[in-house]
Formats: sequence, C-alpha cells, structure tokens
Amino acid sequence: MPEKSNDGRMDYIEFPATDIARTKLFYGEVFGWKFTDYGPDYTSFEDGRLSGGFSKERQAVRGGPLIVIYAHDLAATELTVRRAGGKIAKEIFAFPGGRRFHFLDPNGNELAVWSER
Repeated sequence: MPEKSNDGRMDYIEFPATDIARTKLFYGEVFGWKFTDYGPDYTSFEDGRLSGGFSKERQAVRGGPLIVIYAHDLAATELTVRRAGGKIAKEIFAFPGGRRFHFLDPNGNELAVWSER
C-alpha cells in the first residue's frame, strides 16, 4: 500500500510515442534512462527519481504541459540532444533562475532542459 506521505505527489508520467525502439535509444543516449518493455506498444522508464512510460496509444500534441529536465552542463546536453536526433525547438535562453532550451523528441513531444548556469 502506498505511503500517505506520497498523497498529492506526481508519481508517474506518460508520453505518446510513435516508435518505441527509437524513443528508448534517444532517451537512453541523452539522459541515461533505463527501460522495461510491456509488449510492443509500451515501455516504462526510470530516470533515477521519477518513472513513467511511452505509449503508442496517443499522438504527441504540442502546447500541453512542459516537462523540464535538469542538466548540470546545459551546452553539453543540448549537443547530445542534437547528436541523438532531437530537434531544438528553442535555443538556449536566459530566464529568472537560470538558462534552458526546448527540444522535440523523436515522437514530437516538446520538453525542456534547464540549468542554473
């Protein structure tokens, strides 16, 4: 039974995916995420802090919630995203508290990466 202290906390997040294999390669290469497959149309991921999944049930829609990932070295992460086939949606820019960039993953999901430097 889940702990009461977890009430109201974000527990799991799901993303749409058109190509599970390519999705696993991309996120594994860029962020080191680990995956567990549940059939050909679903894989779950663990990033060391939060878990979630990629499902072929839905299509990516831009303009929804923005998931923001932390990176110690923002420029190196941006380069890795590009090399892994991600498309930069917004180049690195400053905002109160740090800098960030936005990218599109192989499925068209938009995410962001930030750093305090």
